[in-house]
Amino acid sequence: MIYLDAGTTYSKIITTKGDTIPNEYPLLSKDTKKYYIIPSAKIKTFNLEPDFSCGHMSNSSENEIIALAKGCKKIVDADSVILDLGSRDAKWIRFKNSKFHDMDWNTSCASSTGATVEMLLKFYNVSRDDLTYNPEKFAVTCGIFGLEKIMDDISNGEEPKVAIAKFIHGIAYNSWAFAKKPSKIYLSGGFCDNKCFVDSLASYCEVVKLGRFILCEGLINE
Repeated sequence: MIYLDAGTTYSKIITTKGDTIPNEYPLLSKDTKKYYIIPSAKIKTFNLEPDFSCGHMSNSSENEIIALAKGCKKIVDADSVILDLGSRDAKWIRFKNSKFHDMDWNTSCASSTGATVEMLLKFYNVSRDDLTYNPEKFAVTCGIFGLEKIMDDISNGEEPKVAIAKFIHGIAYNSWAFAKKPSKIYLSGGFCDNKCFVDSLASYCEVVKLGRFILCEGLINE
């Protein structure tokens, strides 16, 4: 079986089949499953035929919210808020007494997504590992205005990595507020690998990282 979460920038794949993915890509094995994170632009060159899929870049067989809910229900507390941040959208769901209770999905604002951060890092030649939590934050009500604040900060002598950290702190605050300011968040998606974001979010609530394969896991019926 092949399970595909086809994101805008990166796609996540879980497979129980043989060597369907070229060996050049990082591979994590667990039980009988193999896990991959691959640039989405490369996926079409593999001629994959996923059995189940979700995401912007696929002919989805499952809604992303449903995949997220199924994937995290196996591991989160009975009363939980799960926040998933991707390249182009942000979504959260809430469980009460182990049952789905509430959700929201923001697909229209770049101030809460990873693509903006990736673009900034490339433009200013800054590594994600160079970023550290900054107690200051930009009030990022709009991605475009956020970029303007970064450029103003840098033109006034601030280091790019410091200005970007302030922007990321603003995204973290927005994410916490978007999820209705819970005391604890289970975090899913690429931002799990961004320590600056995780530390910024942790200044507002407890953060438990779920990793990047939760939606893929939600496609698996066991």
